Amino acid sequence: MNPNHLCKHLRTKKMLVPALAHEPSAPPGEEAARAGHYWCNQTLTEVGPDDQPVGERVCKPGRACAEE
Repeated sequence: MNPNHLCKHLRTKKMLVPALAHEPSAPPGEEAARAGHYWCNQTLTEVGPDDQPVGERVCKPGRACAEE
């Protein structure tokens, strides 16, 4: 996935901990188990302004609250 197409408000622990920068993403279906690793910088929680979970597979163009 091209990180340039993710919402600019998506945040992850990988951004803050250099040792995690190259950690592989969760396989499809397992992202919910790692939801604590992602948060929305607009809501500061694990759900976006649309009350849906956030993550690199869902915070992309097409989502109502996504911004590039």
